[in-house]
Amino acid sequence: MTKISAAITAVGKYVPDYILTNKELESYVDTNDEWITTRTGIKERRILKGEGLGTSFMAIKAAEDLLERSNSKSEDIDLVIVATATPDLPVASTAAYVASQIGAVNAFSYDLQAACSSFLFGMSTAASYIESGRYKKVLLIGADKMSSIIDYKDRATCIIFGDGAGAALFEPNNEGLGLQDEYLRSDGIGRDFLRIEAGGSIMPPTIETVQQKKHFVYQEGKTVFKYAVSNMADVSEKMLTRNNLTEVDIQWLVPHQANKRIIEATAKRVGVNDDKVMMNIQKYGNTTSATLPLLLSDYENQLKKGDNLIFAAFGGGFTWGAIYLKWAYNSKK
Repeated sequence: MTKISAAITAVGKYVPDYILTNKELESYVDTNDEWITTRTGIKERRILKGEGLGTSFMAIKAAEDLLERSNSKSEDIDLVIVATATPDLPVASTAAYVASQIGAVNAFSYDLQAACSSFLFGMSTAASYIESGRYKKVLLIGADKMSSIIDYKDRATCIIFGDGAGAALFEPNNEGLGLQDEYLRSDGIGRDFLRIEAGGSIMPPTIETVQQKKHFVYQEGKTVFKYAVSNMADVSEKMLTRNNLTEVDIQWLVPHQANKRIIEATAKRVGVNDDKVMMNIQKYGNTTSATLPLLLSDYENQLKKGDNLIFAAFGGGFTWGAIYLKWAYNSKK
């Protein structure tokens, strides 16, 4: 019996129209384009504007883009997972709403939260459902409206994050393509260094928590940077070693877009040249759960069937990991 693997068969994306440039940020905080570019690699980021528009709006748009580009039918989807750190509402599932809005009437759905590693962990989850043989089409969407939890007077965070969404469809494959291996990790020490202090069960919302800006992202930048550099590089190297791969065997490194220096350090450890590293951080900044699928969508036309891809991410919690995947199709340019 041929082993079933889980392959990505289609991708889609959505980014908001509004572009927040480094120049505009100079009017918010003490910074400038050179400072931001040198330290992060970011030139601009997209921001979702409009009353009543949340993460689900972008997730729906990305899903619709995928369905249109691949001529897929929403009613054929078995499961919708929305990987996000910024759900529309507490309790009520964003994924359930997204599935209903796109017409995935035969799917069950749920949210998955692992900060910037959410889509990576979601890939493992989607693949497991496919490999079980019980489901045929799993739609994984990474989407975050980071602008909803950022203090635009905090230079440590407002220069980094942007809004966006990307989607990937997972289906069974009998050619040995798709997800090959994974190494996923977490360490609870991370909650001290990257968090939103209020709004959860430990510190419910009050007038005081709002006034004290405890509902915005707090990040201890130097510590997070140190952990991200070492851990993303370590797991990426581990993927190569335990699958007997060298840099020659890798067509693409697909790294989380948190900081250009972290991306470069990971690429250096793996030994791949710049032309093998997917990067769009200069356009979108860190879109958290959306970075990996946005990369796939932006680079889809360059991907070839059988290409070896190494995914790597690091996020709050801490959460991190790497996935080795063989690309399953040639895109129609």
